[in-house]
Amino acid sequence: MTRSLVRPLLYLDVDGPLIPFGAGPYPPGDDANPLLARIDPALGPRLAALPCDLVWATTWMAEANECVAPRLGLPELPLVIWPEPSDEDGRGGIHWKTPALLAHAAGRPFVWVDDEITDADRDRVAARHPGRALLHRVDPGRGLTDADFNALWAWLRSE
Repeated sequence: MTRSLVRPLLYLDVDGPLIPFGAGPYPPGDDANPLLARIDPALGPRLAALPCDLVWATTWMAEANECVAPRLGLPELPLVIWPEPSDEDGRGGIHWKTPALLAHAAGRPFVWVDDEITDADRDRVAARHPGRALLHRVDPGRGLTDADFNALWAWLRSE
């Protein structure tokens, strides 16, 4: 089997995966947003080494490039522009990000790293996305861990 020449996308949330909400300890924050001190700069090189194209999938929007990317040593990344909220959001347990990510991916293989992914999201993606997809839920109390990176690498290496 030949490998696709199109690299998968990796949609990355900030709150939970990069800014954990566990007990810490965390360094004191000295910025306007003290939660930024919770970001582990060592995650940046690990994310950059993944064989995929990183895309912000966060409500931080452009601030992810202004505040988060520099802490991780990442370049400016593309970001998903979220549609206006609708009455359909949350129906059937589907996360409000799911339809926008499906539209953005446009059939391209993708990984979605978030702390709010549910089985309903996995079912929706399986039913409506023609390409490969991994919806990887991160424990928001811990953020991205070695086990998460192992799962990402395993999926990105498989075809």
